[in-house]
Amino acid sequence: MFVLELSYTAPLEAVDAVLADHVVWLDGWYEQGVFLASGRKEPRDGGVIVAVAEDRARIEEITAGDPFVRAGVCAYRVTEFVATKTAPALERYRETLG
Repeated sequence: MFVLELSYTAPLEAVDAVLADHVVWLDGWYEQGVFLASGRKEPRDGGVIVAVAEDRARIEEITAGDPFVRAGVCAYRVTEFVATKTAPALERYRETLG
């Protein structure tokens, strides 16, 4: 499982100019079951996405396609973790330490 932290690298006006494209991009990854939760940070200086994928390389490929990245308005920090405990609704994503 991955936590993707977005940090804006441009003024909010520039972020907002590509926000609609970013939302369409998010929707596509939700439909594919890759993204589990997302939202903006408070204060509004970026966002957070919780995602699942086979490996970090796949996540980096996905984030490179974000319209925010392509427009140069955000940078990602990717943190991989082993979800050994989850809420019941996320039970299918539980992992064991190897």
